[in-house]
Amino acid sequence: MARRGNSIIKGIEVSELIRLLNKAYADEWLAYYQYYIEEKVVKGIMKDAAIAELQQHAADELRHADMVAQRILQLGGTPLLSPKEWFTQTNCGYEEPKDFDVTAILEDAIKGEQCAISTYSELAEMTREKDIVTYDLVSRILADEVEHEEDLTALHEDITEFISSLRG
Repeated sequence: MARRGNSIIKGIEVSELIRLLNKAYADEWLAYYQYYIEEKVVKGIMKDAAIAELQQHAADELRHADMVAQRILQLGGTPLLSPKEWFTQTNCGYEEPKDFDVTAILEDAIKGEQCAISTYSELAEMTREKDIVTYDLVSRILADEVEHEEDLTALHEDITEFISSLRG
């Protein structure tokens, strides 16, 4: 339970937890936009399957941003107020799509999911047996991010195998 007086939850500094959650919050907004814009510009074979996946993931990232913002507020913090801060606070960064080919878009998305998995794994480890509310939240998001990576990897493999079969 958070103690407002000294701002510690079972050995975790609440201010540090809020700082880390805000970094994850920035990641979620940037991931949302990355998926949003990628589904608009993606080109190539089986792009409709990729678009459906990217749209679903964009919706999930926006939901994650809301979940993280709610937890920041519960802890007495304030979610990042300016999109400019997303770029300075992010763990995973943002790379604008340069190659709109479906396989390149999927590779970029997979890299983003791997970074998110790393971020939420660290938060889960930090909060395990200390802050069950945050631990539960980051565990649910982590499960989504792992599923995203698996879905994107499977789709990437399907597309590359299909392309190979056309060539050979």
